[in-house]
Amino acid sequence: MKPAPYSLSPDIISDYQRDGAVCVRGAFKDWVDVIAEGIERNMRDRSATAVDIGGGKGSFFDDYCNWERIPEFVRVVRESPAAAIAASVMQSQTAQFFHDHVLVKEPGTQKATPWHQDIPYYFVDGSQTVSFWIPIDPVKEATLRLVAGSHKWDKLVLPVRWLDDGNFYAGEGDYRPVPDPDNEPEMKVLEWEMEPGDAVLFDFRTTHGARGNMASSRRRVLSLRWVGDDAHYVQRPGRTSPPYPGHDMKPGQKLREDWFPVIWDGRAAA
Repeated sequence: MKPAPYSLSPDIISDYQRDGAVCVRGAFKDWVDVIAEGIERNMRDRSATAVDIGGGKGSFFDDYCNWERIPEFVRVVRESPAAAIAASVMQSQTAQFFHDHVLVKEPGTQKATPWHQDIPYYFVDGSQTVSFWIPIDPVKEATLRLVAGSHKWDKLVLPVRWLDDGNFYAGEGDYRPVPDPDNEPEMKVLEWEMEPGDAVLFDFRTTHGARGNMASSRRRVLSLRWVGDDAHYVQRPGRTSPPYPGHDMKPGQKLREDWFPVIWDGRAAA
């Protein structure tokens, strides 16, 4: 099956390029049930990297890189409008799939998602990247929060471990400190109340976080990560997340397509 087409408005693309994040309403409204089934399957059949992050009441389930063994996620990646939207918002001829990420906060979960950028954790770099944050439950206070324009900062945010907030790499001086946007008035925080099937799209460099889930219902989210034409392998100062051992890629090379398939290819259409 070919991925479904989708047209973004010029305003959405412009806002994304300026702020590093936008909200697209209803893009996955027809995929909510499929995503829900995939998340439940993933939670029943966890990978070796799955964790339940504590830090108070409730539970924060986190697992990634399972899409090829979860049939529902295969459908979403290959058949939904995600690839077309990714290529459009990145202004890229291609959309290459990087990985999936399931994030489930149970009711009453106090653990917040710390402020961070995704790019320092990854072995990929480039100006054309996008992550989709797709809730399948209504979200208000537990929605994603993003710092507008942070994808253009000249220094990356210090990556920390979600389990204990410890430094992910050595070399603290190579990064800017983890920000506190609620107490730094020069930072503009973007956040949206969302309905199932809405999606926040954000650049891998955009600083983001989320509150705990003090609602009486679950907050289930599927995140899909994509890269574009200029994405390439880069070495980081330590082990990257998610783990891809034995990949044999060299700095500057395109990501290998047998592991990271190109789902949308505008070059072929041209």
